[in-house]
Amino acid sequence: MLSDQHYATTLAEHRRRSNRFALLTLTVIAVIGAASFHSRLLDAQRMAEGVPSLLHLVGEMLPPNFSEAESWLWPLLDTLAMSIAGTALAVAFSIPLSFLAAKNISPHPLVYHLARGLLNGLRAVPELIMGIVFVAAVGFGALPGVLALGLHSIGMVGKFFAEAIEHVHTAPVEASRAAGHSPLQVIFHGVLPQVIPQLADVSIYRWEYNFRASTVMGMVGAGGIGLELMGALRLMQYRDVSALLIVILLMVTLVDGFSGYLRTQFK
Repeated sequence: MLSDQHYATTLAEHRRRSNRFALLTLTVIAVIGAASFHSRLLDAQRMAEGVPSLLHLVGEMLPPNFSEAESWLWPLLDTLAMSIAGTALAVAFSIPLSFLAAKNISPHPLVYHLARGLLNGLRAVPELIMGIVFVAAVGFGALPGVLALGLHSIGMVGKFFAEAIEHVHTAPVEASRAAGHSPLQVIFHGVLPQVIPQLADVSIYRWEYNFRASTVMGMVGAGGIGLELMGALRLMQYRDVSALLIVILLMVTLVDGFSGYLRTQFK
């Protein structure tokens, strides 16, 4: 009997491996087929012809020109403030939405599907498109960047928050309900203590992303260092462009290092 069970288990495992291998093979074939069908997108001749132009452009970017670096300080701070404000806006709205979008906490299936649909809709529209729309609506400056980053981030942050809430241990939640607590008390006593570290992690990671995205937002008129970068590109001041890229890289590195330190404080 034991040998039969062992044989059945081995056979099932073999079938699972075969299915995974077949799926991987089909995926590779599909990717190769798609690449072959769209081979015009990877025109080797055009790429080869573009190499000299690229090398010439790199030559024009060297050496970087930091003579205007002092004037970039405030745009850089605007970019940092934009990323922080956008992340704060996203977290503030994502927390209540995530409880409505968590299947184990949501008060009704209709509320659950509506909340999930809202998060999907916000996540589906790229922040760059939102930035263009808000620049057209409220004008130039950091405000459209904050709104675009915040709304797009709600869709992503709210999704991760909801999934963290759905994976909480049920025992504290059931104990809180058995004690006669209200739904709000169940959330505060049974759910939040379990998910706060995950919520903090997601928020910090999103801030990292929003800082990088805020440089792009500036290129569509939402202010910040991206606006300076776009101005240098339009004027073909490539030495200024390379200097700005170095400044952005250094700032991204600092933000990543600081966010890494913050994450260690929640573990």
